[in-house]
Amino acid sequence: MSAYDLVVTGGGSAGLTAARTAGRFGARTLLVERGRLGGDCLWTGCVPSKALLHAAAEVRAARAAGRYGLDASTGPADLAAVMRSVREAMAAIEPHDSAEALRPLGVEVAYGGASFTGPRSLSVGEREVPFRYAVIATGSSPSLAPVPGLAEADPLTSDTVWDLAGLPGRLAVLGGGPIGCELGQAFARLGSQVTIAEAADRLVPREEPRASQVLRERLEAEGVTVLTGYRVERVGGGALHGPGGPLPYDALLAVTGRRARTAGLGPEAAGVEPTGRGHVRVDDRLRTANPRVYAAGDVTGRSALTHLGGVQGAAAATDALLGVRRRIDYGAVPQVTYTDPEVARVGLTADEARERFGDAVRVRSLDHDRVDRAVADGRTEGFTTLVLGPRGRVVGATVVAPRAGETVAHLASAVRLGWTASEYARTVHPYPTYADGPWHTALTDVYARLARGSRATGALLALRRKVRR
Repeated sequence: MSAYDLVVTGGGSAGLTAARTAGRFGARTLLVERGRLGGDCLWTGCVPSKALLHAAAEVRAARAAGRYGLDASTGPADLAAVMRSVREAMAAIEPHDSAEALRPLGVEVAYGGASFTGPRSLSVGEREVPFRYAVIATGSSPSLAPVPGLAEADPLTSDTVWDLAGLPGRLAVLGGGPIGCELGQAFARLGSQVTIAEAADRLVPREEPRASQVLRERLEAEGVTVLTGYRVERVGGGALHGPGGPLPYDALLAVTGRRARTAGLGPEAAGVEPTGRGHVRVDDRLRTANPRVYAAGDVTGRSALTHLGGVQGAAAATDALLGVRRRIDYGAVPQVTYTDPEVARVGLTADEARERFGDAVRVRSLDHDRVDRAVADGRTEGFTTLVLGPRGRVVGATVVAPRAGETVAHLASAVRLGWTASEYARTVHPYPTYADGPWHTALTDVYARLARGSRATGALLALRRKVRR
C-alpha cells in the first residue's frame, strides 16, 4: 500500500482543520479518530457550554422580567429540558464535522486508536498505515489537582458534567478559571446554590485584576459564593475541607487543569519527544523531534483555545505538504471567558507590558458608563483597557462587557498589525454598540496627546486666523 501524504490523529478542531487543509490541497489524507469527530469543542467544551450559558441567560431574563411589569415568578430550571436544548445544539453542528462532510474533500476517516509503529508509520487496529507526514492532534483531558480524597470523590469534570440528570442543590466548583466561572454562573442562574473555590488570590488570575474584580462582583450579586485564596486540604464526606471548616456539597465539579492525551499513541516509537509537563514537544513550525511528524492543538501545550488549535492544524498541514511556513502570531490571539459580562482579552496585560517595555508603556481605560449602548442596556459595570507600548502601538486590550468576544475581534487586528491608538481611533465604529468602548478609549489617548501639544496647536490655530482674515 502506498503511503498517505498526511495522516492526522485526532478529530477535534486542530485535527479536522489539518485534514480539511490537506484535502483541499489534493493530498491523500487519512484522519484517525478514537471516538467521535468534533472533539472536545463539540461534545464537552465550546458548544455545550455556550448552549448551557444561553439557556441560563434565558432563565435569568425570565426572572428579571418583573422590572418590565411582567409576571416574573419562577423556580429552579428543569435541567433535563436545558440539557435537551444543549444536545440539540450539538446535533445541529455535528454534521459539519462528520466523515460525510470530509469525504468530498478527499479525506478518508478511520475509527480506532492510533499507535505509532515507526518514524513513518502507525497502526489503527490491525491495519498498518504508512505516511509521508503526520499531525498529532489528540487534544487533552481534564486533570485533577493532587488533593487528598479528590479522585476518590469522583467529581464531575468539564467532560462529565453534561451527564447530570438533575440540578444539584449545592454545587461546589473547584477552580475559578474561565471554565469554572462559566459553569458556576450557569448553574447558579439555573437554580443551584454555587460556591466557587479558587486557590489563587482572584478569579481568572491571568486576566487584568480589575476584570477579576468585576466578574467577582457580578457572580456574588447573582448569589454565587466566591472563595479566593482557598486551599483545599482534602475532600471527603461530601465536603471540601479547607480554611473555615468543611464546605458541604451535593455535587462537586473539578476544573483544575488539563493534560495532553497521548495514552496508547506510542509517540516514542516515532521519535517524538515529550516536554517536562507531558505535552508533545514542537518547534516554532510545529514539528516534533521527528521532522516527519507535526503536532497541533492542546497536545502541544501551546494552545487551549479551539480557534488557535484550528490555526495550528492548518499551519502544520501547509508546512508539511507544501513546505510553506505559516507564521502564527501568538501575541495576537484573542481569548474570552464567556461569563456575563464576558471577559475578552488580546495581547499583553498592563503588568506583562511593563515587564517587557518598562516606562514606554501607557495604559488607557474607560468605564462603560461612558458607553451609550451599555447605559441603554443597564450594563455599565464593564470597562475597556488599551495597553500601549513603544510608539503608542496597541500591544494589549481587555474588554469586559456583554458580547465582549465580538468586540475584541477588531482589537486583535490592531494588535497583530501594530496599530497605534490614533490609527485605531481613525476607524469609524457603529453607534451605539459596545465597540464604542475601545474606540473612545483610543480617543482618550489621542486627546491626551493633543492636550500636551496644546501650545503647538494653539499657534497653528492663531496662524490660520491671520491667514483667513
